[in-house]
Amino acid sequence: MDKEAYLISQMHSSYIGDDAALVEGMLYSMDAFFEDVHFKREWMSMAQIGRKAMLVNLSDAVAMNAKPKYALVTLSIPADVSEAEISELSRALQESAAEYGCEIIGGDTIGGEKLHLSITFVSQSDAPLLRKGVKPGDLLAYTGTLGESKRDLERLMRGEKIADDSRFYEPQLRAEFVAKARPYLHAGMDISDGLFCDTNKLLDMNGLGIEILENINEDIGLSGEEYEMLVAFDKEDLERVEQVAKASGTTLNVFAKAVENDRRFPCKSHHFL
Repeated sequence: MDKEAYLISQMHSSYIGDDAALVEGMLYSMDAFFEDVHFKREWMSMAQIGRKAMLVNLSDAVAMNAKPKYALVTLSIPADVSEAEISELSRALQESAAEYGCEIIGGDTIGGEKLHLSITFVSQSDAPLLRKGVKPGDLLAYTGTLGESKRDLERLMRGEKIADDSRFYEPQLRAEFVAKARPYLHAGMDISDGLFCDTNKLLDMNGLGIEILENINEDIGLSGEEYEMLVAFDKEDLERVEQVAKASGTTLNVFAKAVENDRRFPCKSHHFL
């Protein structure tokens, strides 16, 4: 068990387990975006940092078919960050939140040695999409094209440049697909720790295993911070889900079937390295 999984196992609450905690009809989520853990300042402008910090947090609400309503932002700001940079960061945070109908209503600011952001969301959903609900025989599929985030992170770490529209900078959230496909989806989650690791989490939650329908190489399966969707649905609904995907401009990739075994993908933790 890696340290993240161990820590979660020490938290004794029935609300823990999904991308957000569903409590009395409201959803609560929080993610960190820390300098030298998730990004380096020399890699990104303040606008890119603010936007990605907001998008990776919005992804939790999107993954659960929820509408983000309010956000609380905590910032650790180093002394060498200028007022102009703070304005750029703040503007990116607010504009990115507003794109999804969300308002930043407060938070906290401290001085620190590095630029750290932590964002809490309050969201609503009439039909939340949970991780629990996968049935034997369900098809497992992911959206979009995976692998670019891992590839471009490796390029940045070698000191190379990447495109301004790289998925490492600009995750693609699938709000329209999730909302319209929700009647057919049994379960789902966003892909933040890589397809292999997140598929294992989904299987563990439902006490099932996999039958692999399409072989996937590690460059795709172990690419973290993708924020595409992993979904499960009845094979009888495949055509309907494909139609929703096509209408929303979303690529749908069926790669496995949920079955009653204990098979898992090889998974390398992205945490505590």
